[in-house]
Formats: sequence, structure tokens, C-alpha cells
Amino acid sequence: MIKVGIVGGTGYTGVELLRILANHPQVELRVITSRSDEGTPVADMFPNLRGFVDLKFTVPDIERLAECDVVFYATPHGVAIDGAGPLLDAGVRVIDLGADFRIKDVAEWEKWYEMSHNRADLVAQAVYGLPEVNRAAIKDARLVACPGCYPTAVQLGFMPLIENDLVDRTRLIADAKSGVSGAGRKASVGTLLAECSESMKAYAVPGHRHLPEIKQGLAAMAGESVGLTFVPHLTPMIRGIHATLYAELKADVADLQALYEQRYANECFVDVMPAGSHPETRSVKGANHCRIAVHRPQGGNTVVVLSVIDNLVKGASGQAVQNMNIMFGLEERMGLNLVGLLP
Repeated sequence: MIKVGIVGGTGYTGVELLRILANHPQVELRVITSRSDEGTPVADMFPNLRGFVDLKFTVPDIERLAECDVVFYATPHGVAIDGAGPLLDAGVRVIDLGADFRIKDVAEWEKWYEMSHNRADLVAQAVYGLPEVNRAAIKDARLVACPGCYPTAVQLGFMPLIENDLVDRTRLIADAKSGVSGAGRKASVGTLLAECSESMKAYAVPGHRHLPEIKQGLAAMAGESVGLTFVPHLTPMIRGIHATLYAELKADVADLQALYEQRYANECFVDVMPAGSHPETRSVKGANHCRIAVHRPQGGNTVVVLSVIDNLVKGASGQAVQNMNIMFGLEERMGLNLVGLLP
């Protein structure tokens, strides 16, 4: 059994980790931390876990966490920078769901996240946890930087086009919509029901902090820098991301559908839908799947890719467990055979 600790168990990604790991056949939950809720039974805060998780929240303690095989950080940005090092030194594997180790250029990270970063050494050793790209490196990783939700949907959508050099890499466009859970569980006027229900808006148009992460990932696929316009939107739903991606073909492509089907033929969590499909976010709600459809409107040079995920599962906690399975040599789908919730 894999002994698991979770630092930051009271946010949406934390409780989603608990929901998934509580039924994982090879996991023993050992520690779940929260400084402000020490001593509170986890199931009192999250009644959906009654009968599944009988632990209480405890304050983070390196010695207790060091008894685990793997520790997940489901914490605000900046927390894992200080906490991961001692655990790695103790031989514990670390999976960070935050952004602390995603961006390889530390100065760029500091610019977008507006805080200092003093562990460039850990950034250098961290493996970016997008299994469809880095599966071999994840297997041997000690520290995994789990991708953000928008970056997951966007990179998986663009990947076959970029890898095969089929589109103009300088003029990529990602128009993405997210449910309000993407903003986290903290109190915020903008995510109150009366503020966001029956309304939709774009935000961070001048630049979103996921932009450098997406560009870094696409550049790695391309072997050169890319030009990307990324515009996120807040939509009146709890979960889900819908990314509509646009690119211009550099040459005629006989069969884009076949290209996508071949690229993802062996990927258990990427579902390329039949030609002409329009995937819905509700089809992946609660599941670890990314569903993709590729279109070429009117047979022109513009490719439109539709990519949907659950931001809390394939966009966060489910993908983190997928990484754990790879790191410990388990079947990749273990604990993740989750069917989307309908209606």
C-alpha cells in the first residue's frame, strides 16, 4: 500500500483528492493537514466522505509527513516552495498541484506570481506532470509539478498539430471558459451566486498566469517558441473547462481526424470524439477524461479544436493521482475509472 499525505486538505482540489484516493485500492491515507482546522474530522467538513475517510485535520508536521511514500501539495502558490525540500531529502516523493515548480524560468514565475522563489534547484529537477507528454520522465520523478487546468485542456487540444508542424505556431488562439470552482474555495465577491450566475465574462485578457505555462509546454512540443493569445472566461457553472482553440494550417492536411485518433490511440484519458462532434463539459464532470473534437470549418485553412475537461479532476486532482500511479508502477487508470455525471 502507498502511504499518502495531503498538505492542504480543505480546498476544492484537496477534497477532490480525498474523494478519489478514498477508493483507491493501493492507497492508505495517513495525514491530511489544515492549520486552521486542526482536530476537525475531515468528514465533518466534507460530509460526502462520511464512511470513507475517518482522519482528522492536523497541522503540517514534516516528521509525520516524512513517514509517507508520497505527499500531495494542494495548497496556495508558494507553500510547496518551502515544504517540498525537506520531504524530498527524507526520500518522500512530492506531487505539487500548485504552480510552484511548473515554470522553468524562475524570474518569469516571479513576475507572474508576484512573489520570490528561492528553490530554483527544485524547479530544475521537477518533472512537468502531463502524462501524455512526459510519461517516461514521470515514472522516475521525485518531484512532479502537476499542470494547471487551462494548460491541460489547451496543450492536449493543440498537441497533434504542434508536434507535426502543421500550423502557424506564431498565431495560436485559445478561447477558454471555466467554472467558478477554478477560483478556489476562498471567499470572493466575484464568485458569489448573485454575482456570477446567469452571466459570463472574460478576465485577465492582458495576461493570465497560466499563459507562460501553456507557452512553455507548446514550445517544448514545437522545439521553438510559439505565439499564443489566451483569453479565459468565467462561466456560471461549478466545474468544467471548455477550450476552443484556433490555428491556421500551413499546408493541406488530408485527414485531421485520423491525426488526432492516431496520436491519442493509446491514451486512456484522452477521448477523440467522432468527426463533427461537439463535446460537452458535463460529459467529463467528475471524470479524469479530456474529450476532444477537431473541425475544419468550410474546409478552409482554419482548424478549430474543442477540448473539455473537469478542472478539478483531469485539470488537477485526477491528473495528480494519474501521476502517482505512474510514479509507483501501478496501472494508470487505477482509482480513476470514474464515469462523468449526467445529468
